[in-house]
Amino acid sequence: MIRTEIAGGVATLTLDRPDARNALTVEMRDDLLSTVRQLRTDEDVRAVLLTGVGDAFFAGMDLRDSTVAVAGTPDFDPRTTAEALREGVQALIRELWELDKPTVAAVNGVAVGPGAHLALACDFVLVHDETRFIWSFARWGLVVDAGGAYLLPRLVGLPKAKALVMLGDGLQGSEAVDAGLAYRCVTADALASDALSLASRLAKGPTRSLGLSKRLLNSSFETDLTRSLDSEGVAQSLATASADLPEGMAAFRERRDPEFRGR
Repeated sequence: MIRTEIAGGVATLTLDRPDARNALTVEMRDDLLSTVRQLRTDEDVRAVLLTGVGDAFFAGMDLRDSTVAVAGTPDFDPRTTAEALREGVQALIRELWELDKPTVAAVNGVAVGPGAHLALACDFVLVHDETRFIWSFARWGLVVDAGGAYLLPRLVGLPKAKALVMLGDGLQGSEAVDAGLAYRCVTADALASDALSLASRLAKGPTRSLGLSKRLLNSSFETDLTRSLDSEGVAQSLATASADLPEGMAAFRERRDPEFRGR
């Protein structure tokens, strides 16, 4: 199941199926996708925190609900796999990547394949010493999916991305930080509180301008300098229409902390 708690401007989404290492069923996937979409327009939510229960963050999709589990059977149509990806985990990755609010992933344990990519679609990834990212696609004869072919080269570079996917090299704890996958490695005991502290800090920020900056940064690999500069101008114009700008300028003049409202 997916547990949702909203407090202090932070929506905490918790994968709660520890007996299966938080492997997603179709029902859980759809629930998570629907929840993220709802948070997009919820003005009380200004940051999102994603985590799991137990010793796993997200061990991939439950194979009993996966189309690849019936590959090779007489009635199997390979086209169903692409459609299932498009409507399912790919849609979820896209929603997180494009969400115009800050997102934090507290990766509390193993994150396998799509589970790793779900975390990497967030803006900030926190891990602890025993957190492990694992890619098992090649071991099964599958192609990297769930946005991995897009996210990994941008985060770790092409040679390292190939090693992770094609050789199945994993990363643990601070290795993920050193490789560029994670923002910070903390102790296991501090992970939950540090992640919530970071999400709360982001929730107190100028939500609209943070979302616009996120969009500019995320799209930077797909554009040239001229279009990027044009997009900056448009985004900055939108930021000047936010009530947070006058508040930020007033706080600067008055030498106090700003009280942004995210509007």
